Amino acid sequence: MNQPLLEVTDLNKNFGGIIATSRLYLSVEQGQVHAVIGPNGAGKTTLISQLSGQLKPTSGRIEFEGRNITGYSTARRARAGLARSFQITSVIMPMTLLENVMLAVQGSEGHSFRFWASVKRDGEMIDAAMKSLVEVGLDDRADRIAAQVSHGERRQLEVAMALAMGPKLLLLDEPMAGMGSEETARMVEILSRLKGDKTILLIEHDMDAVFSLADSLSVLVNGHIIATDTVEKIRNNSDVQQAYLGEEHA
Repeated sequence: MNQPLLEVTDLNKNFGGIIATSRLYLSVEQGQVHAVIGPNGAGKTTLISQLSGQLKPTSGRIEFEGRNITGYSTARRARAGLARSFQITSVIMPMTLLENVMLAVQGSEGHSFRFWASVKRDGEMIDAAMKSLVEVGLDDRADRIAAQVSHGERRQLEVAMALAMGPKLLLLDEPMAGMGSEETARMVEILSRLKGDKTILLIEHDMDAVFSLADSLSVLVNGHIIATDTVEKIRNNSDVQQAYLGEEHA
């Protein structure tokens, strides 16, 4: 049996007396879209922050490609192949879409930010950034200022920035947050095209999007994963229905 790309063992995170993550076990297989769902306050963003290095676990172990990365910094995890998009848009608004993605390329390749003028003329960096914009369908808007494009396009830009880092695992924290139906459909189409080529850990509230994209699904309640299985089995799991999905998803 192949080793999981990401394996989390007995992960715990406490904030004083508050237990945000409790004895959490999670495996993400190479090439899969693995979704994590759960009600508000279940600990989804706390989990992804621990995986990406923004938060240090209280205890437990995180392995990536068989290596213990629990003590790795965010930058070291990014260099190892983990890239994260955030629940709240984090692009640099006064910059163009191309410049935002170039910053991601720059960071992944270890270039100094002090040499922006020369970096801007670097053809290889521009080509790499444009490739990521093509993957999310924004190449025709590369020269637009980020503040001038729609919310949905800024979410697409965040995915392009994550892709520009050449990740082995994409950590996507609610990429459809705040989107309308057309924008959501566009993001689902983008992520569908990435399936198989990229391994994705997806946190998302939109159940239609989750059921469309996910190969496997984990349900997080009160910081603990109560079930992990295929989409169909999770949809028919009575414990999950009671804890989260509700009768309409039975």
